[in-house]
Amino acid sequence: MAPSLSDMCPIRHAIDWSPTRELATSPSTLVCRPDQLPLADESVQLVVVHHLLEVVPEPHHVLQEAARVTADSGCLVIFGWGPMGVTGLSRALPRRRRCMPWSGHWRTPARLRDWLAFVDFEIERVDYCGFHWPGGVPRNAWLEALGRRHNLPLGDTFMIRARRRSQPVQTQTHRLPLTAPLSSPTLGHATRLTRQPDTKVESERVA
Repeated sequence: MAPSLSDMCPIRHAIDWSPTRELATSPSTLVCRPDQLPLADESVQLVVVHHLLEVVPEPHHVLQEAARVTADSGCLVIFGWGPMGVTGLSRALPRRRRCMPWSGHWRTPARLRDWLAFVDFEIERVDYCGFHWPGGVPRNAWLEALGRRHNLPLGDTFMIRARRRSQPVQTQTHRLPLTAPLSSPTLGHATRLTRQPDTKVESERVA
């Protein structure tokens, strides 16, 4: 059996996810709906959404749920099919549009950047891969190396690495209330009462 992403992940306590028990790879696989994860808020350091947003009926909810469980110091990784690659452009063929994954909704990283901003995440890096000529083998070594070197947005797939936006610290400035005209001398919060012309002041209060 081919290794899963969790097998290749150096992070301990990796959790696989599956929509059904029949597709689960192990007894410890998390089986649930992708938009209803039974995990606490900000409880996972690394969340990987692997070619899922193209095929689920409500991708916004799936992304929102993935962002919810990602820790503030964690990382959200999204793998997607590139609509500008050779395979993506071949989706225009009617026979391709009738089967998966070509029948899904493929979105560009620029589009997903807007979606991530809605859940207070920002993209750190986008990497493209799967470069080949039309009709050629996707694992063409020299073309793959050239495309990755220049990170051209023409690959069959891409990987987005995103993190939660840092919230700026807001400082509050406390202003003292103005209790007297600007022309009056003030000491702290109190105002010295001075003798005015034709006005008799019996006492003077100084704080």
